[in-house]
Amino acid sequence: METQTDNTLETISYSGIFLSCFSEHGIHCVHSKPEHVLVYLYSGEQVIEDRNRKIKLKAGDCAFIRRDHRLKMYKNSQGNNLYSGISLVFQRNVLRDFYSKINTSEIPRDINVSDKKVFKLKSTPAIESLFQSLTPYFDSNIQPTESIVHLKLLEGIYALLSNNELLYPILFDFAEPWKIDLLEFLNNNYMDDLNMEQIASLTGRSLATFKRDFKKISSLPPQKWLIKKRLEMAYVKLKEEKKKVQDVYMEVGFRNLSHFSTAFKKQYGVPPTEI
Repeated sequence: METQTDNTLETISYSGIFLSCFSEHGIHCVHSKPEHVLVYLYSGEQVIEDRNRKIKLKAGDCAFIRRDHRLKMYKNSQGNNLYSGISLVFQRNVLRDFYSKINTSEIPRDINVSDKKVFKLKSTPAIESLFQSLTPYFDSNIQPTESIVHLKLLEGIYALLSNNELLYPILFDFAEPWKIDLLEFLNNNYMDDLNMEQIASLTGRSLATFKRDFKKISSLPPQKWLIKKRLEMAYVKLKEEKKKVQDVYMEVGFRNLSHFSTAFKKQYGVPPTEI
């Protein structure tokens, strides 16, 4: 068992099953995992933002999030009800083992692979009983055995398959993730605080492959490309959108106003306050 606490968060983990509790302040985070995740909300509210699509979860709601996908999450309290939710993470070895033991002739055929990244699931007895059976372990801090955790993950797979047949080809796709277009990814995520290893992983590459592929699209090193992109977007926001410097520098991904001002003047010849 692992427990992490700070002013706003308590997270307890049991080998792939996570309980998260947040204070009345709530929390905003970027979700990105190399494995599929099943999320269930006990209390509060969770908003999952996937590009222009928003999925809102309230107490009793459940959602499936595909692996290798990056999105934003907002976890908030509602009135006196603090945020509390449980997540199940499905490692590929667990899914492979499950697949090897089922009768594959019973798997529905001719299911088109959906391009959806987040599925809000309908409430079923299988979903409800799975998550209600997990609460005693988190309420009492009594650690379940590895065998029980494994059984709960298997129960989660059965609950998913009975909930939506579109999840069959997603859960049992064991191919390595496709490479994501680098420019598209960077143009969509330039403002996020990511290092090169994280960008490589999120675009389905090793670090060496990422660096090699990046040379094909830019003469600049990746970090300098990011700074240039952030400064260009800052210029647009200052010049055309008439935003204030204090609002813009963090919005485009800088964490330090002094660093932003120095980089901006170096690129444009004037400080950002003169735009």
